[in-house]
Amino acid sequence: MTTEAAGLSVVAPWSHALDTVLGMAEFGVRAAIERDAAVILDLWDGAIAWLVARGQPEQWGTEPASGRAQTRETVQQWVRGSGVTVAERQGRVVGVSVIVPSRPDYVPAIERSETYLLFLISSRGDAGQGIGSLLVRQAAADARAAGTEVLRVDCWAGAPSLIAWYTRQGFIASDSYTVADGWRGQVFEMTL
Repeated sequence: MTTEAAGLSVVAPWSHALDTVLGMAEFGVRAAIERDAAVILDLWDGAIAWLVARGQPEQWGTEPASGRAQTRETVQQWVRGSGVTVAERQGRVVGVSVIVPSRPDYVPAIERSETYLLFLISSRGDAGQGIGSLLVRQAAADARAAGTEVLRVDCWAGAPSLIAWYTRQGFIASDSYTVADGWRGQVFEMTL
């Protein structure tokens, strides 16, 4: 169930019977505000450390996001704009997504109107609890509300488990690309 509030489609907090059995609290989503920038960087730092520990530094490198001036500025720009959705549980930010009205330059173009899921992250301490799925559903709802035909996203092509996760969310692998340093990306799309 969604409602419109200040231009953002807000998913009402939800819970499932399994959540009750597991003792999980409800999640809700809201538009990001400027003070969320520090939390987004903390989540990103945690994800980078987790990926490095798993032997997957190719995703986002080894340096914490908070240690990169350009990344800090990008996150500040995100929270000053629109399209940033925060997932919360009991007032604590546990996930973030960023949607934009067009693809990044490095992604092949398509002929249909699109919304691009530019960034998606959830707390590694809360992994496996449906946070990413909630944020994907919200991104799809917001893209539909904007009148676009396709929601697209990309990820590192060297992460089979992440590719499988996006497929389970309803995305279909479409294009791929390689950037100048040899980093390979896999693009997915979801028809709305």
